Amino acid sequence: MTEPLVEVKNLRIAFPTEAGGWNETVRGVSFSLGREKLGIVGESGSGKSLSGRAILGVLPDHVRIEAETLAFDGIDLLTASSRQRRHLRGGRMGMVLQDPKFSLNPVMTAGEQIVEAIRIGDRRIGRTAARKTALEILESLHIRSPELVFNRYPHELSGGMGQRVMIGIMVVREPDLLIADEPTSALDVTVQMQVLSILDELVERRRMGLIFISHDLQLVSRFCDRVIVMYAGQIVETLDAKRLNEAQHPYTRGLLACLPEIDGPLTPLPVLDRQAAWSQTS
Repeated sequence: MTEPLVEVKNLRIAFPTEAGGWNETVRGVSFSLGREKLGIVGESGSGKSLSGRAILGVLPDHVRIEAETLAFDGIDLLTASSRQRRHLRGGRMGMVLQDPKFSLNPVMTAGEQIVEAIRIGDRRIGRTAARKTALEILESLHIRSPELVFNRYPHELSGGMGQRVMIGIMVVREPDLLIADEPTSALDVTVQMQVLSILDELVERRRMGLIFISHDLQLVSRFCDRVIVMYAGQIVETLDAKRLNEAQHPYTRGLLACLPEIDGPLTPLPVLDRQAAWSQTS
C-alpha cells in the first residue's frame, strides 16, 4: 500500500479565551487521503474548514494546533519550517474558497493574477510566456473566450467564471493537493455542475488529492469517493460515498432525513457527464 498523500491523526485545534483558557473547536480528528476526492461535511462550526486550514498552515499564530500526526506526502507539517510550509502551500498544495470576489484582487485583471501566480513559482518565466500559459489554463477550464476573460477585472466576472479563475490560479503549479472549501455554495445549480466537472477532471487528469468541504451532504456524497461527517469538532462517521444510506450515526441519519426521499443507492450527479456541463460554458 502506498503512503497516503495526507495523514491526520488526533488533530486538536484550540482558540484562546478571554478568561485565559482554551476553547477546543477540533477534538481528535483523524483521517487519511490518497489521490482521490474526499468530502468533509458538517454544519457551520463543526470544524471542517479549520481542519483544512490546519493542513495548509494558514491558521493565525495564536491558535493552538496539536496532533500525533499531521503530514503531507511524508513531510511532518508540525515541525516544518515557515519557509517549507510556504513552499508547499504555494506549489504542492492549493485552496479554493467559497466566493471569488473576496479572494481575487479587485485591482488586477483575471489574467494578471494568473500570470503573477505563474511567475511567483518561477521568476525565470517572462511575462510573455506566462501570459501564453495563463491563456492555455483558461482554455483548459473550458472558457470559450480566454482572451476576453484574461482582460476582465473580478467585478466584471460572473460567480462561476470567477471561481474558474480561482481554480486556474491554484493549479498553475500543478499541486498534488487541492482543498476546496464550499467552492460552489454561492453558485446556481447549472454553474455549480460546471465547476464540479472541472474539479473532477483535474483530479483525474493530474492525479491530485481533493478535500471537498461542504455543508451539502447530498452534493458531497454524489461527487466524492469517500465522505467524512463532522459534528461539534469531531468525526462521527466515515463512509464510502456509494454506501451513504448505510450510515449508522444518529447525526448522519438526521442529515439524510432532511434530504428528499431517496429510493435505493444514490446515483452520480450529472456533473460527471462533462460534455453536458461544458456545453453550457460561456
